Amino acid sequence: MKVLARQLTIDLYNCNTKKLQDAEEIKAVVTKVVGDTPNLQSSKITDDHIAIVGAFEVGHIAIHVYTEFRYVAVDVFTFSEDTEPELLSKELRKYFQPDKIKSTFLKRGDFGQEKEIKPKIKTRLAPLRKIHNTGAKVIKTLVRRNK
Repeated sequence: MKVLARQLTIDLYNCNTKKLQDAEEIKAVVTKVVGDTPNLQSSKITDDHIAIVGAFEVGHIAIHVYTEFRYVAVDVFTFSEDTEPELLSKELRKYFQPDKIKSTFLKRGDFGQEKEIKPKIKTRLAPLRKIHNTGAKVIKTLVRRNK
């Protein structure tokens, strides 16, 4: 299977509040791992949302820091087999010191299959009992309002 690119998404929850404030320091952590090539740019979207983005020769990176929620979302996209986005994940975990981490690794652009590539669709359905209970609560609320 020939894969064109890899994408790593990282969600960092309950991060160290002190580490969420300084965009320049966060950029320094990224530069330490990937070098100066991404030419990282930061922007303060709102008082509690900082965005840091950078494009480089073999991909791009986006980091969104939400200070109010103590949450950081990271997307790393690379189409080089030599890069190791996991190293960046390790450094960001060390820097932000989160309580909980969720990482997702995706293989993008699978051109090695001989048969037609079909998208995988995953649908989550709520249990019928849960839907029934929610419906009953809505009806009770409406009846109370009408009295």
